[in-house]
Amino acid sequence: MKRKILFYNNYFLDFYSKQDDKTQKKIDFVLDLIRNIERVPIKFLKYLEGTDGLYEVRILAVSKNIRIFSFFDEGNLIILLNCFVKKTDKTPKKEIEQGVKLKEEYFIEKMKRNRK
Repeated sequence: MKRKILFYNNYFLDFYSKQDDKTQKKIDFVLDLIRNIERVPIKFLKYLEGTDGLYEVRILAVSKNIRIFSFFDEGNLIILLNCFVKKTDKTPKKEIEQGVKLKEEYFIEKMKRNRK
């Protein structure tokens, strides 16, 4: 395994549980690629320009484009954040802002845990 994947709160799991079996299998496939391939193709994991380390996991499921915001922590640890079905060519600004906010919350909570 090249990378470990964790979920921040229940954002990803709540989204995942609402998907049909085919979509869940496609999500599982892409996450397995990210875990195990040395160089993940941009088709599946893309850095979001203009952000401080935010990436999107890209999943083309049956008739829908799914995006899962994520970031790296401690080297090969990937944290999954919010998810949504992309309906336009551009990623909605409010979704990016939500991803940035959740990333900041993650590091604030981590800092508090480390102080204890």
